[in-house]
Amino acid sequence: MDFQDAYAKFYEEFGTGKKMVLSTSLDDVVTSRTMSIVRLNEKFYFQTDKTFRKYNQLKGNLNVALCIDNIQIEGRCEEVGIPLGNVEFSNAYKKYFSNSYIRYTSLKNERLFEVTPTFIERWLYIEGVPYIETFDVANQRYRLTQYLGE
Repeated sequence: MDFQDAYAKFYEEFGTGKKMVLSTSLDDVVTSRTMSIVRLNEKFYFQTDKTFRKYNQLKGNLNVALCIDNIQIEGRCEEVGIPLGNVEFSNAYKKYFSNSYIRYTSLKNERLFEVTPTFIERWLYIEGVPYIETFDVANQRYRLTQYLGE
């Protein structure tokens, strides 16, 4: 399977709204927390308060990781405005995380961030056999490798 076909299949299987672990770091200190994440096209979005520790880490280091189940995503993260300023995000966030949308999205300190994946790794089991699926997004390379444990 070529990169584009496999990448499209990955996103189709992934879905749109997920609770994921976001890891950020600054000055050799790594922190992680569960976040409400919305996927739009081939990017991931979340909102956070600009007074939070993760916001300061993101402003100082744009490299992040997202994790859910057997999937890890590395990427570059940038602030792209306020959540209510992005209608597509707001509609999806309201649909998948309505309580958080009601409580937080309109607060004055909320900021919207976009994660552009650079590398994705997923464990798959095909007929009971473990495989590691990798997407080197930056170089448009796809690999599916059986895990042999050697």
